Amino acid sequence: MANQPTKNTPMYYPWHHFVLVPAALILAAYAIRRYVGVAGNDDEVSRLWFTVMLLAMVGLGALIMMRQHYALQLQDRLIRLEVRQRYFEVTGQSFRPLEAQLQLSQILGLRFAGDEELPGLVQVAIREKLSSKDIQARIQQFQFDDMRV
Repeated sequence: MANQPTKNTPMYYPWHHFVLVPAALILAAYAIRRYVGVAGNDDEVSRLWFTVMLLAMVGLGALIMMRQHYALQLQDRLIRLEVRQRYFEVTGQSFRPLEAQLQLSQILGLRFAGDEELPGLVQVAIREKLSSKDIQARIQQFQFDDMRV
């Protein structure tokens, strides 16, 4: 239970936060420093350090982009759970059988629908295979979501 976060402690992924990111930062800083020392030379050493610097910067960029990707995936899961909960609260029925007939983009579009129109719009989205934009165009009681990552 040592890895379980407590109420006030943030959750860390040790390999990402304490190994990969610091190693990428150190490698990038060292490679840039070494390259600056040999910049302008057209020899094998300067080309090697330029390559190492470039790879370090690409790796660091990839780590930063992965972090954003994870946040968006988590947000999509939360939206799916929100639509499930709202559908259950409005209809008293499970959303799961209907969810299997919808694409994630459709569910993401349905989150903007008001409670009164959600059940009917779900049925129309399934029957007519509406795109997310088509779903949003049919919403009468639009509930904006300005908390997207």
